Formats: sequence, structure tokens, C-alpha cells
Amino acid sequence: MATQSGIYHQTYASDMQLRPTTMQRVRLVLVAALLVIIPFVVDSSTQRLVNTVVIAAIGAIGLNVLVGYTGQISLGQGAFLAIGAYSCGLLQAYLNVPWPIALLAAAFISALLGGLIGLPSLRLKGLYLAVATLAAQQIVDWVIINWDPIDGEINGRATDALRIPGNALFGNADLRLNNNDTLFYIVAAAILVVVAIATTNLFRTHIGRAFVAIRDQDIAAEVMGVNLHRYKVLAFMVSSFIVGIAGALLALQSTAISFERFSLSVSIEYLAMIIIGGLGTVSGSIYGATFIVVLPEVLRSIGRMLTGTDAASLSEFNRVLPFVQEGVFGVVIVATLIIEPEGIQRIWRNIKDYFRLWPFSY
Repeated sequence: MATQSGIYHQTYASDMQLRPTTMQRVRLVLVAALLVIIPFVVDSSTQRLVNTVVIAAIGAIGLNVLVGYTGQISLGQGAFLAIGAYSCGLLQAYLNVPWPIALLAAAFISALLGGLIGLPSLRLKGLYLAVATLAAQQIVDWVIINWDPIDGEINGRATDALRIPGNALFGNADLRLNNNDTLFYIVAAAILVVVAIATTNLFRTHIGRAFVAIRDQDIAAEVMGVNLHRYKVLAFMVSSFIVGIAGALLALQSTAISFERFSLSVSIEYLAMIIIGGLGTVSGSIYGATFIVVLPEVLRSIGRMLTGTDAASLSEFNRVLPFVQEGVFGVVIVATLIIEPEGIQRIWRNIKDYFRLWPFSY
């Protein structure tokens, strides 16, 4: 059975298990097996798409920590991604730092700046906090565009990208992440698993419960002894740390990065991921990231089917594709909020419950 009909734990260890039932453990093994076989059954283009999904899932989990679990609305996801990406890129380009160290350093830099950006949350909430994080997004964009060391040019032209050398690990050129999609997948998937498990366990601790209490009713949480100032800033730092990892992976995946990859539209896409996937759930973040990343490829496939071999029609479809994509995002978000506000994660849970009880209705 997927769930238990009673509580029969006799030890603290069994009570604290993340997957207490046999069916849950079987599903976990199947997911692990799927992650292992993916590099062996997909082509190179699909592998890069899977890598992008993994990065997006890590970033979505980070945003969900802040928005879904703590209730602090943020429109600055692109800024945190940019901080992680450019920190990692600058460390590699200028200091020749190996990518594992650059990745961790970028995550910590993102966490520190995330805590700074989160200071307005001590006085603001709701729409006002969203506007404050939007301002942070614009400030980071301005810094990227105008700070000379970032674009590598004296005149600070925004069109120039930061070159990522993809430093070899242990002196082995084959261990460069940006020219080895399979190695990149192994690293990124391992990080995703660690982040997912760590985040799930975080909300079984007093820190995670404080985050949830702030989300549910911050005044009541403060009355019960939760330090709102400390935990709000900490939520921004934890979220930014995870998002910084995703940003660093984006840099390591490419040979160059530019500010266009971290615009406001990216922040909105990540917000769509957690709304569609399910607020306040790790699995929902992964479902939402998969949906948002794969959707453009599905739309392109539909376009090729509709236009056939007509190059002019296909070119016109590709021109309007971004607008179609944004429209589909909007429709799906509205439909999700109306039909199932808890997102894909809840829909999947309902499907599992149906088959668990079938042929009975309850």
C-alpha cells in the first residue's frame, strides 16, 4: 500500500523515515533506476534538454523554499540565478578555480546577497515584497550590464558574454562540464537528489517548521516565540543558496553566459513552475520544472507537424512561438489555480489515491 491506515511505529527511527511504506520505497528505486539509465537511452539533444530540466528543478526547489514553504513572494529569481552564474563564471575566468569549488563558492555568495536582498521582508509582505524583489532583479540586471569585469570589455557593452573556460578537474580535460553532457548530467542529477532530500528533511526540523509557521500566520508564529526577522532572512539565504547552485550549473553548462538568460521573464517562468507543480512541495517543484522546460519543445514539435516541410511557414511559427509559449503559460497557470490550486503534485496524488482504493470509491 502507498499509505498506512494507522500509526504503528515502535522506534523513533521508523517514525522519521521519509519513505515508510514498501510501495513508496519501490517507487523511489524505480525513479533512481530511471535517473541512472537516462544517459544511455537518449540522444545528445535530448540529454541537454534533460540537463536543463534538472537545473530548472533545482532552481524551482530553491524558490519553493521561499514562496511555497515560507510564504515570501519573490520576483527576483532571475537575479539569484545570475548571481550564482556570474560568481561561478568570474571565479573560473579570472582565478582559474576548479568548477566544484567555484560552484560551492557561487552558492555561498548567492546566499549572502540573498540575505541582503531579503532585508526588506522584515518590513514588507505580499505585493509590496514582490515589488521589492522585482527592484532587486532590476538592480542585478543593471550591474551585469554595466560592470566591466563581467562582460570582459572596457566599455561595458551588454551584448558581450562572459566566457566560461570550463576548467578541467584534476588536470583532466575530459572532466570539463561544458563539453561533456553525460558528466554534466551525473553531477547535476546528484546535486538535485541531494537538494531534494536536504530540503525535505529541512522541513522536519525546527527551522523548517518556523518557515511554515511564518507562512501560515506570522503573528501567531511570533507570539509562539519564532523570531520573524531571523527566519525570514534565513529563508531568503537558504533559497538563494539553492538557486545559486542552479545558476552556477547554468554557467558550467555553457561556454558563455549573458544577462538575457536572467531577465524578468525567467523569474516569471520559475514562479510558474512552482504554481503549476505545487506550492510547498519538493516533488511539485520537479513536476513544474519539467512541464515548463519541456513545453516549448512540445510546441516546436507541433509546429513542425503543422507546417510540414514548408520553410517559410516553419520560420513564421518559430517567430511567434515565444508569444504562444507565454500565452500557454498564462492559460495553464489560471487553469491550475481554478481547477487544482495545489498543482500537478496534488493531481498525481489524487490519481494514486484513486487506484489505491479502486474499485471502491472510498
